[in-house]
Amino acid sequence: MNKAVRGSLLDIEHLEAKDILGLLHLARRMNPLKSRPLLRGKRVLLLFYEPSTRTRTSFEMAAKSLGAMTTLVLSTGSSIEKGESLLDTGYALRAVGADVIVIRHPHAGAPRLMAAHLDIPVINAGDGMHEHPTQALLDAYTLLRHKKNLKGLQIAIVGDIYHSRVARSFIHLLSKFDARITLCGPPELLPDVATSLAPGVHITRTLEEAVRGTDAVMLLRVQKERLAGMKIRLQDYVAKYQMTTGRLKLANRDALLMHPGPIIRGLELTSEVADCPQSVIIEEVHNGVPVRMAVLARALGKTS
Repeated sequence: MNKAVRGSLLDIEHLEAKDILGLLHLARRMNPLKSRPLLRGKRVLLLFYEPSTRTRTSFEMAAKSLGAMTTLVLSTGSSIEKGESLLDTGYALRAVGADVIVIRHPHAGAPRLMAAHLDIPVINAGDGMHEHPTQALLDAYTLLRHKKNLKGLQIAIVGDIYHSRVARSFIHLLSKFDARITLCGPPELLPDVATSLAPGVHITRTLEEAVRGTDAVMLLRVQKERLAGMKIRLQDYVAKYQMTTGRLKLANRDALLMHPGPIIRGLELTSEVADCPQSVIIEEVHNGVPVRMAVLARALGKTS
């Protein structure tokens, strides 16, 4: 296979810290409310094999804010449903004029496979249990709106880390800035091997220990159907790992409460926590647009 075209964004793990900071700096120059025709005449193909609200919408808004044309291709109602292969779909989209493909796929590695066979940039919008790079970038962007820098921050990530591509990308990103990362959850959703994801990762099974003295806490959605097949019961998870106002008080006074969404009030957090002054959950969604504007502009070499 060939190397991905310059401008592709396939993961965070293989990005250097300087490249991450460059994207975040570029994002600061992007204003979704003030259109910049950097990508006028370009065609952005949104290829989504999985349902999405935040990621898909913000990529579309980002592309249009830069003057690009967008086309959405879903796996349902397309040739994909008839059994067309991933690469044949990619070849077809390139043939009709795609300048960049944004892809979300249930299988890890699908964006990289496509990028190795196409002569246009490919952007990973989430692939299986592997990575979700633009989510990590917007989370870092959100942190930097409130903190001086990322270096040395103490971050807790709580919930279903095992299945979370969001957690993987965020852990890779934070580790590049020597952050202190504490993962918290039951063994069924957080195996001990998770410490091998990146340097500086620590595991605790106690939420109070994870939260104490942190600069930010990221909560992850827990799917009830996954708990159903495990030893841990839903009520036990809520009792041990739900973020409450009392538990959040153990963090630093200026700690941020983060969540990639969608949130489930009453499960991983209470309504009071979701709406508290420390919550930046809605801000994360907002920040997804300028960050994805930067990613698209970089993909097509329009960064000035």
